Amino acid sequence: MTRAQFYHGKAWRRLSKAFLMSKHYICERCGQPAEIAHHKIYLTAENVLDPEISLNPGNLEALCMNCHNAEHFGQGGATAAGLAFDENGNLIQKGKKKL
Repeated sequence: MTRAQFYHGKAWRRLSKAFLMSKHYICERCGQPAEIAHHKIYLTAENVLDPEISLNPGNLEALCMNCHNAEHFGQGGATAAGLAFDENGNLIQKGKKKL
């Protein structure tokens, strides 16, 4: 299973929604509305099937898109190429849906 398949799967969608609800959709870093359940230990091809990492609420953090993008791209939330993450964690160019 790839990370893309995992993020589109029923188990992740259910957990992500429940986790964000448990955090009242508040970003744990800045207090703005949270839009994404972020994996503190990033998912890789090696660990995506390990539920202790991929489906463990203890490995999640409720983040707004700005804080999520800053986590992956540094301050400013985007790369020089204008990349960001969408609500499903897919890499996108700003203003577009999916790469």
